[in-house]
Amino acid sequence: MSSGIVKTNENSKYCEDWLPVKNIQNGMIQLENGEFVCGVKVEPKNIFILDQLSQNNVITQLRNFYNTIDFEFWLTIADRPVDINSYLAQLQVLYQKTNDNVKRKLIMQDINKANAFMGAEYNVVDTEYFILFKERRMDIIQKRLRILSMGLANCGLNAFQVSNNDLRMVLDNFLNGGSTTNFGMVMF
Repeated sequence: MSSGIVKTNENSKYCEDWLPVKNIQNGMIQLENGEFVCGVKVEPKNIFILDQLSQNNVITQLRNFYNTIDFEFWLTIADRPVDINSYLAQLQVLYQKTNDNVKRKLIMQDINKANAFMGAEYNVVDTEYFILFKERRMDIIQKRLRILSMGLANCGLNAFQVSNNDLRMVLDNFLNGGSTTNFGMVMF
């Protein structure tokens, strides 16, 4: 009779050796048992700016879509830190090119606001939404990706296959949620 305790390699230098992840590539997590975890990233849409009838239609369409999915899936919500480094770099270049002192002052104020905005006390994050599933066969994976993308499109939502970076971020949030940051992940 099994005790339910997973034996780990005592010589291992990694604490996540119990995690059955073999590789992350092509927008899929390859597991040690030959299965793949894959899915779609759903672009958020603020339905609360719509009129009540439109809100109800979106909710009804989503409910109907979820009820037609005939495979196990996970709704996952993950926070990703906002990265405005490219915006800051553009401001720096603009600041260097501008000769007008008034414009330079305004640009510097924007740079300072952006730097303050990214401080630890604000903890600014983008919330990202994923629908993930597990499957072994590539033909079924492709079929399920199409089902999810088309079903969400019928609900007025844009969705596309997760990237390797998305999957790494989801794993990082799952394994370290809240221990090194103030953001994390929720799975349904």
